[in-house]
Amino acid sequence: MSEHESVKQSPLGQGTRYVNRYDPSLLYPIARNINWQAQGVDRSTLPFRGVDIWNAYELSWLDSRGKPVVRLAEFRIPANSANIIESKSFKLYLNSYNLTRFGSEEEVQSHLQQDLSQAAGAPVIVRITRVDAPVRVGPLEGRCIDELDIDVEHYTPAPSLLTCSGETVTESLVSHLLKSNCPVTGQPDWGSVQIRYKGGQIDRKGLLAYIVSYREHGDFHEQCVENIFMDIWRRCRPQKLSVYARYVRRGGLDINPYRTSIQDEPLNTRLSRQ
Repeated sequence: MSEHESVKQSPLGQGTRYVNRYDPSLLYPIARNINWQAQGVDRSTLPFRGVDIWNAYELSWLDSRGKPVVRLAEFRIPANSANIIESKSFKLYLNSYNLTRFGSEEEVQSHLQQDLSQAAGAPVIVRITRVDAPVRVGPLEGRCIDELDIDVEHYTPAPSLLTCSGETVTESLVSHLLKSNCPVTGQPDWGSVQIRYKGGQIDRKGLLAYIVSYREHGDFHEQCVENIFMDIWRRCRPQKLSVYARYVRRGGLDINPYRTSIQDEPLNTRLSRQ
């Protein structure tokens, strides 16, 4: 069964009943390897590692006396987990805390970690913070290429646009023109992307046109970032490569996938557009 068929046969695109009592069964996992299997690729052999950072801005529950508590939360789902968690189901699951009483914040964190880890098929790190806690906000580091003068002809992914020279460089390039579409609802997903690499210098105009070519592509955030990573990896053959996308929040959640050929993790720095 394809990823598209899997989603269509799920309750995700149907009329929604909002549940406000704790219900972990609302989480809907989707196997990460579906798209890669369709391409005849064993995902475990691909040259990246990474993490998906989710930020929740609408987490609330009741304390033991019925008084609401509101918090922010960060979730780190490892890229080697068996599944992604579909974002609408993630939101519905968080909503199910809204009218549920818990004895402590630690109890809520324990439920979140246990339920999300079970759905993802790997340990998920959960961090809950107060809404008035300091938040790191800043730009993606690197040179923004959005003002380059280019003609655009492709609005579905066109890896052939990616070229590089023989000169080895180390640089970080940023674009805020990333857009794809949700494969469940068709709604636009807006994002910014940072590409850091060491290798033959990537043609910046071609890279920008390639990023824009995702504009009508329907796929999950995580898969888009993996596709971008692999297209650059295969066509430009860098010695090192990291691709980090920061997507604008929808439904009180933002999703920020990171894929890299080296051993590191990104800072969870919120962009001004998030």
